Parts: sequence; C-alpha cells; structure tokens
Amino acid sequence: MKLKGEKEESSDHDDGSKGKMTLTLALVALISAFGSSFQYGYNVSVINSPAPYMQDFYNQTYFDRNGVPMDSGFQTLLWSLTVSMYPLGGLFGSLMVWPLVNNCGRKGTLLINNLFSIVAAILMGTSELAKTFEVIILSRVIMGIYAGLASNVVPMFLGELSPKNLRGAIGVVPQLFITVGILTAQILGLNSILGNAEGWPVLLGLTGIPSLLQLLILPFFPESPRYLLIQKGNEEQARQALQRLRGCDDVYEEIEEMRREDESEKEEGQFSVLSLCTFRGLRWQLISIIVMMMGQQLSGVNAVFYYADRIFQSAGVDNKNVQYVTVSIGAINVVMTLLAVFIVESLGRRILLLAGFGLCCVSCAVLTLALNLQNTVSWMSYLSIVCVIVYIIGHAIGASPIPFVMITEMFLQSSRPAAFMVGGSVHWLCNFTVGLVFLYMEAGLGPYSFLIFCAICLATIIYIFIIVPETKNKTFMEINRIMAKRNKVEIQEDKDELKDFNTFHGGQARKEETSSSDL
Repeated sequence: MKLKGEKEESSDHDDGSKGKMTLTLALVALISAFGSSFQYGYNVSVINSPAPYMQDFYNQTYFDRNGVPMDSGFQTLLWSLTVSMYPLGGLFGSLMVWPLVNNCGRKGTLLINNLFSIVAAILMGTSELAKTFEVIILSRVIMGIYAGLASNVVPMFLGELSPKNLRGAIGVVPQLFITVGILTAQILGLNSILGNAEGWPVLLGLTGIPSLLQLLILPFFPESPRYLLIQKGNEEQARQALQRLRGCDDVYEEIEEMRREDESEKEEGQFSVLSLCTFRGLRWQLISIIVMMMGQQLSGVNAVFYYADRIFQSAGVDNKNVQYVTVSIGAINVVMTLLAVFIVESLGRRILLLAGFGLCCVSCAVLTLALNLQNTVSWMSYLSIVCVIVYIIGHAIGASPIPFVMITEMFLQSSRPAAFMVGGSVHWLCNFTVGLVFLYMEAGLGPYSFLIFCAICLATIIYIFIIVPETKNKTFMEINRIMAKRNKVEIQEDKDELKDFNTFHGGQARKEETSSSDL
C-alpha cells in the first residue's frame, strides 16, 4: 500500500511518462472502429436510397408466389418492419453485452460478433437470387444484434486501452467511424452507383467486408489490460499488453492504478444489471448515463435526417439533386465528429455536451418557426436548411460521441459491462421508439414535433449542467471519488486515505458513515 503523498507524486510522474499515441494503439483503435462501428453507421442509412427498388422486389416476390399484388397496407407493414427490426436487434445485442464481455473478453466479443455480420451480409446479398424478402427482415435483426454489441463493446474496449489523457479522443473514434459508415452508405447508395434495381443486393451485402478484415487482423492485437488484470487476475499478460500499447517497458504506475481499482472493488464483485440499479454508490452515474442516452436519441437526430430531404425540396432543391444534398449533410457530420476527436481533450467532455445539446435545442426551436413560416416568408426555407446544418454540427460534436465516452469513464471495471448494457439498451430502445412514434407524431403535429425535441434537449442540458462532472484527464479512481461525494458514500480504499477523508470532511464524514452503514 502506498501513502497518499507517494501516490500523488507517482501520478505527476505519470503524466510526463505516458500518454503518447503509439502505432499499436492507433491501429487497434482503427481496426476495432472500422470493423465494428463503421457497420453500425453503414446499416443505419443503407436502406434509405434503394427503398423504392427493394419495395418493388417485395411486391414482385409476393406476386410471383401468390398471383395477386400485395396490398399497400401489408407493404407498408413489411417495410416498417425492415426499418425497425434493426434497432430492435440493437436492443437484443445490448442485452448480450454483459455475459459476452465478462466471459470472452472485449476483444473476444468483437471477434465473435463478426460472425453475425458476415452471416447477415451473405443472406442480404443473396436475397434477390433466393427470391425471399423474409430473409432481408431476418438479416436486419441479425445486423441489429451485431450493431448493438459493437456500439457498446468498441467504446468499452478502446476506453480501457487508452491512457487517461487520450481516452476522450480515442473514445470519439467509434462515433467518427459510425458517421463515416453513414456517409459511405449514402455515397454508394447514389442512383448512379448501387442505389438502383440491380445494385441494391450488393449494397446490402458489402457490410460483410469490414467484418472479414477485422476477423483477420484483430487477433494480432492485445486484449484490454484492465480485463486481463482485474477480471482474469493475470498480471503478466496485462503487463505485456500494456507494454505493447504504450510502446515502453515502464508501465508500473498504470498497473498500480489498476491494482488499486481492483482492491477497492474486491468487496463488490462483478455487478449484474440488477445490482447496479440497486447499488447506492453508483446511483448518480447510472441516472446520468440514462439521461444522456435518452437525450442523445430522443433529441430527434433521426427525425432531422428523415426530414432533411423534405426541407431541401421545399427550399427549391431539385428532386434529382436531393440525394447529393443528403450526402453533403453526411459529410458535415463526419467533419464535425473528426473535430470532436481533436477538441475533446482540450475543451473537456462537459463543454462539448452542453454546447452540442445547446445547438440542437436552439436549432430545433428555430426550425419549428422556419417550417411554419416558409410558405409566407420566402427566405425561411433557407433558414431551415441552416437549422438542419447547425443541428447536425451540435449532435456531431457533443450529443452523439460523448455519452459513450462518459459510460467508460464514470464506471469502474466491475460495473462497466452492466453500465454499458443499461446505456446501450436505453440507446436502442429510444432509437426504436423514435422510429415508430415519429411518423405518427409528424402526421399529428407536423413541424411542431420539433418543439418536443427542443424541450428534451433543454431538459438534458439542465441535468448535465447540474450533475455531470468534468472527467477530462482523470483516472477512473479519481472520477469515482468525485461521484462518491455526490452519492454520499465512502470508497473502501487505503485506510490512510480514509483518515485524510475524515479530517477533511469532519462533520460530513460522520453523516456519510451513517449513510454508508445503511448499505
């Protein structure tokens, strides 16, 4: 056990000695994000452009089988299933996170996960030859399970690999690849490329290629050192993995920090979702990620994308050119998320969250106004274009990437998988809900539906402002201490530190002792 003074010295030394971006770290971030997160984005937008041709295929197949055309109600049902089965699969995938990452490791889970994607890609690619549309709907579920796992495991894996001063930047990389995936699907889905009657099966099947690459390359990279040391208890392997990731032999401080985390968690063991939800010491962390995930999905990002085409058409963009405008929005999304990678470490998480949700809130409010007035005031349709762009910028710098970074940072090793399972499930459940409800909302409220999104953004901003701490450049234990004060509990650490804690907090500590004995 180290004394407090020594420990602080070592953490100062810490900052100087580590934190470079090594080639191994960069490659493992790229291959994990390209092999997994990229496909989440790709499959979000891949069926938008070829939709009419796929619906013709559904019709034709039905007609060939039954000799009568499909009635329009049934076709609408089939198509909405094709779209909404993806986030539903995502919810199932999120529920598999906890058992998989604890038993197979973070890297192992990513490798196993690729099998889902490859199977789904083969099924979707051959669906036209096999003359079956049911297979497409089934593949969307499988692809959803894949994306549900990927969207949670990649940020967890990369967050555990990164040194503390690069954790935010590397944590935004998966979101960057999600936006690159969306853009790639939009470009390949242009009518002149694959978004046509012949090309759509290829467009759907391409998703297997990144998985295949990841399956071949990722095994040569190290597993998460935290997983190896804290969960597997294998210090030697953890040390070797860290040495490869940091590009130097001296990883003593980081191993020590993991040991301290391990010690302080010995009593609690691995958290299941139920114990996480009932554990007092993690109450605010849990509420925070649920609020941030709900804010991220219910702030209407899918609705804005969905509305974008119509907004541009009403601004006088020609029907043939709307798809190019959609691609340019996808490109803005990528550029802004790339910007977030570079500014998240200097500005911090809190500022980006507040600024991101703030931009979304303002642009939703102005968009409501612009959409209502665009028939009477000629330049309002251009204002609505500006609003869409500002909204996309806001979401890309804060609301999309940061919540996943925060789950990694606010929880320690034992509770992190359960936290990702909760956060991921909320993410996909809200995504699914918006997909289902938005069409009805839009039919009933029209442009006023954006006021609901505006209110949700505002509520999220207020919560983040009051509760969520800055986690930039802090170790997991330091963040845990900040949150422990908020939860009014003590952390079981070195006895010296507890003494210090008591002298600092005199009367308050006594209150806390009584409350921690209630546990």
